[in-house]
Amino acid sequence: MFIVITGGSGSGKSAFAEEQILRLSSDQRIYIATMMCFDEESKRRIARHRQMRKEKHFETIECYTGLEKLQLPEGATVLLECMSNLTANEMYDPSGAGEQTVERILEGVCHLRDTAKHVCVVTNEVFSDGQMYDPDTMRYLAYLGKINCEMAKIADEVYEVVYGIALRKKGGEKL
Repeated sequence: MFIVITGGSGSGKSAFAEEQILRLSSDQRIYIATMMCFDEESKRRIARHRQMRKEKHFETIECYTGLEKLQLPEGATVLLECMSNLTANEMYDPSGAGEQTVERILEGVCHLRDTAKHVCVVTNEVFSDGQMYDPDTMRYLAYLGKINCEMAKIADEVYEVVYGIALRKKGGEKL
């Protein structure tokens, strides 16, 4: 099962994604964390997410770039959070994929899907503000948009979470 969950900041998408992982499997649960810790705000966000997962028996693996190289136990249930951080890391970190970001990330997603029993990917909906940004930010948005579209095509289920309410966009059972 491959699930993509999108939503705005603070929408409840992380909690919904964790619910999906708990629903799918009681076996080995792996949380792939992509957020690099740069400042106090990122430390708080990381701490909040760790607290949310505390009793849910996730093994956390930090993976900032190179998702396609990540070695996972075959048959694990995986939660990847989140695609917007991974995209930024691949674009801007010296160890990242740079201009090959879209291809490399999609290769990594397919690698996870082929290795794990279930994969749930959290991504951000960042396109609805209607703003124009500097060219580099627009390139980031274009990359993330392409990745999100390609993941949605191959996903079994796609949800958008708005105000804590999961809206089914593709597949899945009625919530």
